Amino acid sequence: MPARDHRSPGELVIITGMSGSGKASVLKAFEDLGYYCVDNLPVGLIPRFAELIGQSSEIERTALVVDVREGRQLEELPAILKAVKKVIIARMIFLEASDEILVRRYSETRRPHPLGIDAPVKASLTTERRHLREIRHMADLVIDTSRFNVHELRAHIIELFQKKESGRNILVSCISFGFKHGVPEDADLVFDVRFLPNPHFVPEFRGLTGRDPKVAKYIGSFPQTLEFIERISNLLIYLLPHYIHEGKSYLTIAFGCTGGQHRSVMIAEEVARRLKKAGYRVKAVHRDSPK
Repeated sequence: MPARDHRSPGELVIITGMSGSGKASVLKAFEDLGYYCVDNLPVGLIPRFAELIGQSSEIERTALVVDVREGRQLEELPAILKAVKKVIIARMIFLEASDEILVRRYSETRRPHPLGIDAPVKASLTTERRHLREIRHMADLVIDTSRFNVHELRAHIIELFQKKESGRNILVSCISFGFKHGVPEDADLVFDVRFLPNPHFVPEFRGLTGRDPKVAKYIGSFPQTLEFIERISNLLIYLLPHYIHEGKSYLTIAFGCTGGQHRSVMIAEEVARRLKKAGYRVKAVHRDSPK
């Protein structure tokens, strides 16, 4: 093919990571964005593939999946990536998820782990993480897909790679929870709102949640509630650009009360509303409500 004339060098995105973390879904999202996509290209062919992209006048943006199915050849990927970056714009995305989520996904799909069917999935995941440790360290972007469903993951990838100019490519999750059920393991920031008056002791509110307008109005009637929401929202609006600058693609903010039904729910909803108004992508999640 003729060489590209007066055009920017091609772009290559390498998608890798843990088995079951959503690599196929991410590759489909890149395909929807107009990338030329290849699944499971042999690692040894990546340099030649990158060379062809650099010479092509027809293919500018490509994405490919490389994973543990490559076996021992996967050990060559770090050196290959360094070489490829000298020829073409190349980035590597590493997808991961918690063992608990990955085991559950394998259980739901009833598919064997690529490392074999002789060992339990949990043991295979441990082995896989060890093999991928260096590759993860080299990744330009690490995405934990534990909290994403398929549609949210697709939207997240499209947001990151279609609207980079927005400068706000971060997904914020405002989670309410009850301390008696444990603190969310994936929380980046945790705020304890048990200092606020508890609607649980108001009989007419006991069977409702913080999303009910009457409960929300009651909680918001106390000056400390309004001051807390104002101060926390301003703090987060200050912090988010710094998290983005450091390359963070998602942030989980957890608000906890005793049972996770009233105060934490109302606060999570209100803070999420204010962050959305500030221009961020935000979702409110209520882990323990109703329970």
